[in-house]
Amino acid sequence: MKELAGRLTALDPDAGAAVRVIAYFDRLAETRAGLEALVRGAAVLAGCPARLVDAGRRVRVRVEPDGTRKDTEAPPEPDWPSAALEPGGAPALWLERAGTGPSVVDAVILERAAGAIRLVLDRTRGRAPASPADDPALIETLLDATVPEPARLHAARRLGIDPTVPAVRIRALAPSDGPPRILAARAGVRPSDAELPGGRLGVGPAVPVLDLPGSWTAARTALRFTADGTPQDPGPRVVYADELGGIALLADLVVPGAEPPPDVRALEAAAGALPGLLATLHAVAATASQRAAAAEINVHHSTLQDRLTQAEHLLGWPLRTPQGRLRLQLALTMRHLARP
Repeated sequence: MKELAGRLTALDPDAGAAVRVIAYFDRLAETRAGLEALVRGAAVLAGCPARLVDAGRRVRVRVEPDGTRKDTEAPPEPDWPSAALEPGGAPALWLERAGTGPSVVDAVILERAAGAIRLVLDRTRGRAPASPADDPALIETLLDATVPEPARLHAARRLGIDPTVPAVRIRALAPSDGPPRILAARAGVRPSDAELPGGRLGVGPAVPVLDLPGSWTAARTALRFTADGTPQDPGPRVVYADELGGIALLADLVVPGAEPPPDVRALEAAAGALPGLLATLHAVAATASQRAAAAEINVHHSTLQDRLTQAEHLLGWPLRTPQGRLRLQLALTMRHLARP
């Protein structure tokens, strides 16, 4: 293999490098290398950090190109080269290389490393259980309050959930784009980003299996309070229903797609007249002080004051008083709720 790699390199450097990658991971597989060694190999060969996240088996490994393990909870970037561990599965192995698509060598590294990692996981931890999202019909059964309890309990068992265990708690998830999901809850622990679908998401409270219809209703309400997290639509992309408190009552007052409340109309008009205003106002509403808001949007404090003066003129109410700030928070929230 080494001689073949040398000959290929003389003809095509990428082909030679690909053969060396294949030989490298074959050697690791033969020696029954562990997960960290395989991820380290991917990082060293690619010359950039490599990351493995398998939510189903609760595995998270990240290694720098110098071989140092340095895990992180930050979500992967969507443009990083990646590979799934199962055919048609979600990405689970990434090379943290942004800006361009994967090279031939990157693609071989990902393919060989993912295959070797899959074998290790199957050998040491068993295959990951199928995601509930793989069977939308069973999920809908669990979330439908009109379905008789025996049918919902049967659906839970088919999904691998034992409803007879008192400690079992499940959350309903309401994605902005995609079918309903459910997620097993751990006491006192929020789900990690790797366990949640991308995009805007409402997360229902953790409840016993038979109470999932209520969690689903709460998750759909929470979804209405989410935002895209962009300058044009600032705000949280994931909202937990059990953290809304009394604010959730606003959802009953603002009808999606109907004529927005006057303060929302004023907000939209002001945003149209002053580019970047929404991000500024969100920072003011969501941080503890004006200096913190200035730091959030990376401007000088005096620049923020100038923007607030312009905003107050356009909106027609003060923003630097407790009452005015509350009014702003409500207007920004109702803007999300009025989304069709």
